[in-house]
Amino acid sequence: MKYFGFDSKYLEKINGLATAIEIHQQPELWSETLEIFKDKKSELEEFLKPLLIKENLRIIFTGAGTSAYVGESIVPSLRKNSDLRFEAIGTTDIVAKPLEYLKKNQPTLLISCARSGNSPESVAAVDIVEKVVDEFYHIALTCNPEGKLVQNAKGHDNEKIILMPEKSNDKGFAMTGSFTCMMLSGLLLFENDFDKAAKEIEKTVKLGHIICDEKHEAVKKLTEKDLTNAVYLGAGSYFGLARESCLKILELTGGSITTLYETPLGFRHGPKSIVNDKSMILMYLSNDEYSRQYEIDLLKELSAEEGNQQIVGISNDNDKSINGICDTYLNLDADRYEVRDSFKMLNYILYAQMFSFMQSEKLGFGPDNPCPTGEVNRVVQGVIIHDYQN
Repeated sequence: MKYFGFDSKYLEKINGLATAIEIHQQPELWSETLEIFKDKKSELEEFLKPLLIKENLRIIFTGAGTSAYVGESIVPSLRKNSDLRFEAIGTTDIVAKPLEYLKKNQPTLLISCARSGNSPESVAAVDIVEKVVDEFYHIALTCNPEGKLVQNAKGHDNEKIILMPEKSNDKGFAMTGSFTCMMLSGLLLFENDFDKAAKEIEKTVKLGHIICDEKHEAVKKLTEKDLTNAVYLGAGSYFGLARESCLKILELTGGSITTLYETPLGFRHGPKSIVNDKSMILMYLSNDEYSRQYEIDLLKELSAEEGNQQIVGISNDNDKSINGICDTYLNLDADRYEVRDSFKMLNYILYAQMFSFMQSEKLGFGPDNPCPTGEVNRVVQGVIIHDYQN
């Protein structure tokens, strides 16, 4: 069996097989996630319906690291399609500064995103919100049925557990399938037209298979250039996705490649100073014609400048106006599979995961455990949770 052109025996030898499998299997996991929500649709509606009519309800997506970026990636899309108040606040922020983020008199629905459900901040954040907020509700999106988040929530009427597909509980160091399954789950929780969403997810799954099975050679060519830094750019929901993309390459290359995430418009305001002859700038292109104008303007600007920086455009469709202004244009020419921007994120992150995995292999890191000396761990360690007295 081969994954992204690498033989499984070779990947096992370099300690990279688990991560390769976990990236590659994600489209199948999205189908499983959809089925989970079909089965739980009535149960979730019964739980959410009385909450969503509450005046001043806050809906906070939380998590740490990649789990925090689930909320950062989907909240802009959720806000766009609803009058509800959605926010993304990391557990690391809630635990460190509770009163700067929480309001005692505002009903709060906390949505915890957690691969293991055992991170100290994940557990502590729930306890702190329950102490501070008078009217508290909780949904845990998690991949581990044995995690502390699940065990602590059992039997509580104000809490609901949604388990991701079993294989989404990544065994590799970096979160991949866990991230996309929780992201899809967060979107489906507040979907108004479930049948329409289901059809778009089916298209998204088909596109995911195409990316994993047919586009890996184009991604591998990106690793031919020696890099000192990689920049991901995206607007709206794609800004959160850019942040997660940066974390993937930082994690899987043991911090040897410097990363930066920004919006296309924000990039000019100082962060552009990072660009040198060993830079790669990767831009996620939005589906919105108005927003895309700004993205194309920056691509043209970067293309016209001197230097050997590499420019990569990533989109679902084959936009003729982008051809010629990127060194590499990763697209699917997928008009027949048209889906909304929020579902396109599932496909876009596959490119970033594959690129990070291939850079890890090239630089001689074991992708399944790129930090074997233990300074950084799969489940964070060394955090002391101090008792919070409200």
